[in-house]
Amino acid sequence: MERRVLLAVFLSFMVLYIYGALIAPPPSTPVDEAGGSMTSSSESPPSSSTTASNNPSFEPRSVSPPSITAVDQPTPAPVVGDTEPRDIVVENDWFRAVFANRGAELVSWQLKEYLDGGQPVELVPVELPVEEPWPFSLAFEDERFTDLAHQALYRVNSSHVTLTDREETLTFDYEDATGLRIRKSFRFNPSSSQYLFTLSIEASFGQQQLNPTLRWGPALGGVESTSSGFAFRQGPRGILHGRLLEEGTIQDLDTTRVDAADVVTQPTYQGQMDFLGVDNHYFLAAALPQAQDALVRFRPVPLPSRNPEGEPRELMAFDLSLPGGFNDVAFYLGPKDFDLLEIADSGLPLSIEFGFLSWLVVPLHRSLSWVHSGVGNWGLSIIILTILINIVIFPLRHKSVVSMRKMQELQPQMKAIQDRYKNLKATDPDKQKMNKEVMNLYREQGVNPASGCLPMLATMPILFAFYRLLSMAIEMRGAPFMLWITDLSVHDPFYVTPIVMGGTMVLQQRLTPTQADPMQQKIMMLMPIVFTFMFLWAPSGLVVYWLTSNVLGIGQQLITNRWIGPPKVRTVRPPAERRIKKKNARKGKSVKQEHPPE
Repeated sequence: MERRVLLAVFLSFMVLYIYGALIAPPPSTPVDEAGGSMTSSSESPPSSSTTASNNPSFEPRSVSPPSITAVDQPTPAPVVGDTEPRDIVVENDWFRAVFANRGAELVSWQLKEYLDGGQPVELVPVELPVEEPWPFSLAFEDERFTDLAHQALYRVNSSHVTLTDREETLTFDYEDATGLRIRKSFRFNPSSSQYLFTLSIEASFGQQQLNPTLRWGPALGGVESTSSGFAFRQGPRGILHGRLLEEGTIQDLDTTRVDAADVVTQPTYQGQMDFLGVDNHYFLAAALPQAQDALVRFRPVPLPSRNPEGEPRELMAFDLSLPGGFNDVAFYLGPKDFDLLEIADSGLPLSIEFGFLSWLVVPLHRSLSWVHSGVGNWGLSIIILTILINIVIFPLRHKSVVSMRKMQELQPQMKAIQDRYKNLKATDPDKQKMNKEVMNLYREQGVNPASGCLPMLATMPILFAFYRLLSMAIEMRGAPFMLWITDLSVHDPFYVTPIVMGGTMVLQQRLTPTQADPMQQKIMMLMPIVFTFMFLWAPSGLVVYWLTSNVLGIGQQLITNRWIGPPKVRTVRPPAERRIKKKNARKGKSVKQEHPPE
């Protein structure tokens, strides 16, 4: 029975490995994790000549939005605006944002606490075609207004905003001689949430109020799709949470994720949205309409590789329309940190795809964060939490080992029963007698064959929940452990821990009681080899967990073996001896019946 459980575990991990290696989207940039340029404030963006040398047809846009005035459309004289292009910086301890006064659009959003190649992670991709819009671009029904809104130099109330505990508002104003007026107001309140801000848009043409569509160009920087064994990282895709309108009916509250294949069949989604936008494995760019009626349209943006040998890239853009207009609509642009998301909005943690085991992953995540708050090292926190989990499941494992020991002791008698019926076909009615004899043997010896499997199966949800947690938690990204393990979210660079883990699996398997025959035992010994191969590219955090669990399992096995003592040797009488004894027993019974006691 335990052999079937081990095979089930083995096949489960094979499914995960095959999904990560074959079924999941192919990696775009296995070496470079960032989705956009990691340009810092003191560096210039990648030059056009460098990119063009690798991709002749690719022309990257500049850091600030260019002027794209149509030749046949004269630019109206501005009444309120600025005289020259400039950048406006908004920063605090967690991010550094750069807005351009041309178009009042976001051109950079760098996360200071999350690094890639020594530079802050950039969530606004730079290496994009010039026609792609920047975040917070506006689109009107009249194309002339769209062009003017993009090319206009807005007047801004500040050139540099340093955020503290006080609320700050960055306002962009534009008005021209035709009567077009646009105001964008970005309000920041770091005391309420680090990466949350609100946007208000006021637009009019003369006495006519306008309600533009907000355009968020290709997103999201920070991670593009990569896959290596278990270490799969999801690239940019659309995400929605709310009650969608489908065929005229409002559906139940749900979270929907939209990839490039989905956009082909359904690019537009409408309904009462709690949040919507684009996410990737670790970061999120989302609007929070707070159950307002909203219409969002997603658009995949295929891009060439950054180098001739690399795979093509694909980002996701979206356009958002709110019938009620943009009046203090909240936006979140930052990491998918569970606690930070929950502070920003109670529904935002649903953007983390913990899967069907989220009911177990979330408590594990909270427990791991609690341990980390005390020890300050995520690798050590994983070890401590693994110890605590194994203490909880110690009785289950103990019961499983004891049951398997009893099954092992009964193996000679089981084999004798099977040998007597081995020449019968499976369809032979007498074959059922074998099962009855086996069950009678279990009953006589007080053994429950399922008791060796159920405790092991009960631990399986914890195993997969831990895998999901360590694969998705941004806390593991770039988190060092000790010595050569400098990032728990990537594989061991020297493959030391996976090899040691494979050795512990071999030792644990040798210590575990088994009723399998020698050939089956040899087959089972291949499992540690396969697991070791798969875990060579698994996240270091997952290997640390599995290795710690194996070491604790070995210790528990030794303790249990000492408690229950060596296996009892049961001798099986030859068939002839059993027949003689049964015959004598029947004769004795007949004699007793002929001469009943007086």
